[in-house]
Amino acid sequence: MREAIHLAAEGVRRGDGGPFGAVVVRAGEIVGRGWNRVVADNDPTAHAEINAIRDACRRLGNFRLTGCELYSACEPCPMCLAAAYWARLEQVWYGATAQDAAAIGFDDSHILRQIGQPEERRLLSHGQLLRDEALAVFRLWRESGSRVDY
Repeated sequence: MREAIHLAAEGVRRGDGGPFGAVVVRAGEIVGRGWNRVVADNDPTAHAEINAIRDACRRLGNFRLTGCELYSACEPCPMCLAAAYWARLEQVWYGATAQDAAAIGFDDSHILRQIGQPEERRLLSHGQLLRDEALAVFRLWRESGSRVDY
């Protein structure tokens, strides 16, 4: 956890983004590091946890991080929490809470509320186009032989 907090402070000093850092650990060893680079990369998805997960996946050569834990300087936002699930992390540890982050201007509670709404009530409009063409690609993947279970 101290390394995650250290990375958060380093990112702030560098001006890369918000005060967030994260590490992925397997068997007591850090296998991935990341800090918030939203500003540095002009990328709204460049959160500390996402960067640490990407780093760990590259280093381990696998998109599954089974057997790994995530340590984050702050409670993960909805996007980062979803990434932790997709990566199949075993556990998530955090320092500051989402409420602590909201108190300094990083409030993601509106996203959590929107995700829980039916599609027609969300503020971000949704719509479906070209379903048959999209399903053709699904069939192509299913029949390709390169299928990997997610």
